[in-house]
Amino acid sequence: MNNNIDTIDLEDELFEHFRFEVPKGQASLRIDKYLMSLIQNATRNKIQTAATEGNIFVNDATVKSNYKVKANDVVRVMLTHPPYENHIIPENIPLDIVYEDDTLLLINKLPGMVVHPGHGNYTGTLVHALAYHFDNLPMNSSERPGLVHRIDKDTSGLLVIAKTEAAMTHLAKQFEAKTSEREYVALVWGNVVADKGTIEGNLARHLKDRMQMAVFADPEIGKPAVTHYKVLERFGYVTLISCQLETGRTHQIRAHLKHIGHPLFNDERYGGHLILKGTTFTKYKQFIDNCFKVLPRQALHAKTLGFVHPTTGDMIRFDTELPQDLMDCIEKWRGYSKSHGTDEEEE
Repeated sequence: MNNNIDTIDLEDELFEHFRFEVPKGQASLRIDKYLMSLIQNATRNKIQTAATEGNIFVNDATVKSNYKVKANDVVRVMLTHPPYENHIIPENIPLDIVYEDDTLLLINKLPGMVVHPGHGNYTGTLVHALAYHFDNLPMNSSERPGLVHRIDKDTSGLLVIAKTEAAMTHLAKQFEAKTSEREYVALVWGNVVADKGTIEGNLARHLKDRMQMAVFADPEIGKPAVTHYKVLERFGYVTLISCQLETGRTHQIRAHLKHIGHPLFNDERYGGHLILKGTTFTKYKQFIDNCFKVLPRQALHAKTLGFVHPTTGDMIRFDTELPQDLMDCIEKWRGYSKSHGTDEEEE
């Protein structure tokens, strides 16, 4: 058995972008080098990243970038978006712009807005709105205009958008070098005992649920991720915390917090939409249902963003107020914790 291959079922959300059948007589060659010679504008780094994320298949099995192709292999590059996603039709969608100059802008994204097109979200994204409001935004490494980083659909908060190629390069290097400042506020299930701490663990797609990320102990799997947290306020069955990102991986906060037993409140993807702490009392269940109605999404907000300005060289920092839905949910928990005990009622 080849240890470089992990057999899994092809998921419905993956779309075929490239397909090659290795011809007879092909010499043994690493798959990253093989694909570089066939895919226009492909870099070895992009191909290796695709392999790391489980998006390169040989004979319907995922392979690592060091897999060596052989005659009659069927090689497929599968991604979570259709090949035509880059055909963006501008849409007149309002944006909450908190700052703008000639090189960049800061947007306070509302919950519910998808940042870029992908499986099931081909219109109505932030990218479609940017295409309407701004001309000739630079493309990032994934061919998405203006985007330096992203946050999830149901996460609210700050995003920086590059307006020039120079700004895109400068900002991307800061995010890669971990010098940007990113603080999130999160409401999580359970009493986070330590006042502060650090969560470390490589993140990769869950082996069974491709829409989730998971923490892996094997250093050869996934990408390193580091999240620092501190407690802001305790409400017994839930805790309000601040998270500082050292890295910026997909679903990093959501996956890391689930890993330590504190999923985000009402995060359906990671199980936070269930009652994970508390009592069996009917009134408590009604209280939680009311909280879910007030905050019909995961309790996560990108509150603070800081970076060196690409043109002036000054360190600039932006901060946002918590959105109303999150504030209302916090107030409900604050009131509940003051009027109810927890230890004597907990299951």
